[in-house]
Amino acid sequence: MALTLEWQRRVDHWRRELQTHFYRPLGTLKVGGFTTLEQLTFEEASGRTFYEMPTGTRWGSKWEYGWFNTHFTLPPEAAGKRIVLKMEVGGEGLVFINGIVAGAKDRQHTEITLPDNTPGTYYEVLVESYAGHGPMVAGGGPVGYGRQTVPEPPAQQQTVGESSFGIWNEEAYQLWFDVETLNHLRSVVDPESLRLAEIDQALMDFTLIADLELPPDEMQPTLTAARKRLAPLLACKNGTTMPTLYAVGHGHIDVAWLWPLQETERKMARTVSNQLALMAEYPEHKFIESQPHLYLMLKQRYPELYERYAAAMRAGKFIPEGAMWVEADTNLSGGESLIRQCIHGKRFFKEEFGIDSQILWLPDVFGYSGALPQILRGCGVKYFATQKIFWTYNGGDMFPYNTFTWEGIDGSEVLAHLFFDYNSETHPAALWKRWTDRPQKNGIDSLILAFGHGDGGGGPTRIHLEYLRRAADLEGAPRTKIVSPLVFFQDVEKKGVPRERYVGELYFQAHRGTYTSQARTKQNNRRAEFALREAELWSAAAARLAQRAYPLADFQQNWQTVLLLQFHDIIPGSSIHRVYEEAEAANRGVIARARQAAAEAAASLTQPAAQAITAFNSLSWSRPVLIELPAGFKGAVHASGRLLPTQAIDGKTFTEVTLPSCGWATVTLDPSTQPVEIVHAQKATPSLLENDLLRVTLNERGEITSIFDKEAGRELAAGVCNRFMLYKDVPNWFDAWDIDSNYEEMPVDLPEPAEIEVLGAGALAAAVRVRRRLHNSTVEQVIRLRHGSRRVDFITKVDWQERHKLLKVAFPVAYHANEALHEIQFGHIARPNHRSRPYDASRFEVCNHKWSALVEGERGFAVLNDSKYGLNVLGNSINLTLLKSPLAPDMTADLGEQTFTYAFYAWNGSMAQSRLLQEAYDLNTPVTTAPGSAADRSLFNLSAPNVVIETVKFAEDGSGDLIVRLYEAMRSATRCTLTTSLPVQSAWQTNMLEEEPTALPFAGGKVELNFRPFEIKTLRLR
Repeated sequence: MALTLEWQRRVDHWRRELQTHFYRPLGTLKVGGFTTLEQLTFEEASGRTFYEMPTGTRWGSKWEYGWFNTHFTLPPEAAGKRIVLKMEVGGEGLVFINGIVAGAKDRQHTEITLPDNTPGTYYEVLVESYAGHGPMVAGGGPVGYGRQTVPEPPAQQQTVGESSFGIWNEEAYQLWFDVETLNHLRSVVDPESLRLAEIDQALMDFTLIADLELPPDEMQPTLTAARKRLAPLLACKNGTTMPTLYAVGHGHIDVAWLWPLQETERKMARTVSNQLALMAEYPEHKFIESQPHLYLMLKQRYPELYERYAAAMRAGKFIPEGAMWVEADTNLSGGESLIRQCIHGKRFFKEEFGIDSQILWLPDVFGYSGALPQILRGCGVKYFATQKIFWTYNGGDMFPYNTFTWEGIDGSEVLAHLFFDYNSETHPAALWKRWTDRPQKNGIDSLILAFGHGDGGGGPTRIHLEYLRRAADLEGAPRTKIVSPLVFFQDVEKKGVPRERYVGELYFQAHRGTYTSQARTKQNNRRAEFALREAELWSAAAARLAQRAYPLADFQQNWQTVLLLQFHDIIPGSSIHRVYEEAEAANRGVIARARQAAAEAAASLTQPAAQAITAFNSLSWSRPVLIELPAGFKGAVHASGRLLPTQAIDGKTFTEVTLPSCGWATVTLDPSTQPVEIVHAQKATPSLLENDLLRVTLNERGEITSIFDKEAGRELAAGVCNRFMLYKDVPNWFDAWDIDSNYEEMPVDLPEPAEIEVLGAGALAAAVRVRRRLHNSTVEQVIRLRHGSRRVDFITKVDWQERHKLLKVAFPVAYHANEALHEIQFGHIARPNHRSRPYDASRFEVCNHKWSALVEGERGFAVLNDSKYGLNVLGNSINLTLLKSPLAPDMTADLGEQTFTYAFYAWNGSMAQSRLLQEAYDLNTPVTTAPGSAADRSLFNLSAPNVVIETVKFAEDGSGDLIVRLYEAMRSATRCTLTTSLPVQSAWQTNMLEEEPTALPFAGGKVELNFRPFEIKTLRLR
């Protein structure tokens, strides 16, 4: 029979009342403590002075830690009972018992079971607890305006509560789970079934048997009797057609987010200590932790705890699967960075635990690049797991699959699985919801279930595991197995490759603001990636040609810093202010060290010469570059004796020299200006920039009203270009994360005229400076057009003083296409520039790397950038997103000076022959110079312009072999010859981990290579 309302209320009352009988204190604890901003070890804290902190004491300023101690002896009543400790000191705390980390206290983990219940046992307790950093709201909406006036958090945020130790009534606790399991189960079984009727009768009987008003000792037999009555209902097994959920404990830890990195160390310790305690009581428990950086944090900060953690890892309890150094954002991280994520992540797991990680585990990342499948296969990763793509909270096109083959832009494939939520509950109703919510109704019979509490760590509690024990094969609930996710993927493979296939990127239909928020961090990431590229190449050259030691360990450490800062709540711009103070400082350190390493390596390749400069080009094609001459020099001569043109631009003297691919050229300085014949001098006025190919006309705001292609005799502009567009940007929910599509309905007028001055015109370039106001902000641009170039640069400085505003720059042009091309890692991808269908409309803001373009058959127009990732292309207008000013979680995000460069580039002819790729790399790759002279030289040369040398470095294994990573960039199968002037004797092709070598024919410094479209190749040269 179904429960009547009266019986339902009675059952609910008994369920609530039962919880009050779990715990009976045996004694309250007197707590002493102190607070500090220092990061203390257990030993350091133990030696400090502790002051009385009675119940009600308020403590904790921003970023502060409290250390608390107490002690007690178990009384005779503890004998034979489960004894637990409840430390209520405020905040999240790591608990040391008799000098050993025993567990942690947070919102979900509220008590710690003591290891010995023998009367007379003495316990000393020390707790390290984090006060926090004040209220932090993730949401957006109009309330966000008020956050401008939110004061600093109060000096005291936490309160010392009443700590105690006492008896845990395990029989009452177990009965509660029996009841809760059946109560949840009844909500999902057939309401007309015999199963429901029997469950309801048992629940009614439970309230008649369990007498919760009796004294504790008399009540216990009634609890046992009630459990006996419910046991047959919990013993019923499923039939043969139930789905299976492959369950694994999970406690997602954001490496930084609403807390700084130093707090993450403690979150990791608290999470691990609680899971170790659970594993001791629940031998079946398994827990996945994907991020080696967190392991390293634990190892360095809590070595004793790490040893226990590592032992459990080797016993198969903890699962080191994840493949990357951190759970990195895959939209913004560069291609080489994603490979290094796998190199460093997989190496750590292999060296520490002898495990070759097979799964890329990225549950919380905001979209997944179409380049990932090839990178994963190249790094020996077979499987991919996430859940975030199902998040379409503002509406969108639901992703259609759970288990499928994911094909990347080059045709590489990985087996992918999308599960639901990484903080799942485990009672029967939650298990059923996980199954019934799946979008893929056919062809699958299993899902991954990641259970536990997360984002700030914590992981599962006893609650999760007690439910799973009861639901393992409980009639009416999906079957569950607690296993590694690797078992799930292997079982899927045994059943056959899924016929469902998804091609291209996994676009996330939310969090589009993460392409733009915290612009400085994004810019520093781009600069760090390119600075390390320069440093590795020139250091490798110096090691081979000048016998200079290659700083492999330094590069590995610098890369780990960059990889850490690519975590999916750091580089996307969704963390608190302190995170960005620390991230910017760390990235600046990497950039400085990398540039110093590049400069020192370059200098070692030159000979002293007082009146010479050698310029180094790391790109795998020759290119003309502007070099600023030192003070006192007006002229320059190439090493061949040819006079070089010079020109003053904005008070500085420049010359131009063409550098060989992956090589260098020397310029001799001359104190005098010597005439050089100029065929076409560049022109500049306040309303005009012109060279032999383009004539660009400006209006009174410094915007472009005409781009006339003199070569084709065609007007390229279809409206005002370089037009700044400012919008109100007030997302409904996640301020820094999101851009809502209706921002376009909220433009802000920018009527102010500009001041325009000519900076230079002549042999090398035409340049003007534009200054104007943008609402509450100001912008200064140097607009430059070089001779012989079809590219116009906009070297921009903004004093950004906006709140809840979004700044774009638009280029409406006279080109027609139904899709735009956007560079991603190791290639490009086509996306619609229209909103014909819901999924087209959902992609109203997308991510690019160095360029996006509208391409017709024999011409094209691109907008390039040196650090801007977000944009939209609507119809014939490319609209680059420059700045965003959210108020949460960092209300000062991006205020102040911002510097960046973007450009447009127009070409005639096919895209494959366009030099778009070369122009985009040129914009992002400053020239390295060194004093002194060297014979002009090219270290590497490629016979195909669509193949790029992305990386040259020493091998990670310390062998001294050279690693050269190349890729095809224009989606065209290509045969290419790589030529090197270095003393190379043999060549192999390897995977991206620099392993599994296959010998290549190599003779005369040349190797022939065949590329499929967008293929990445890794060569090892000896």
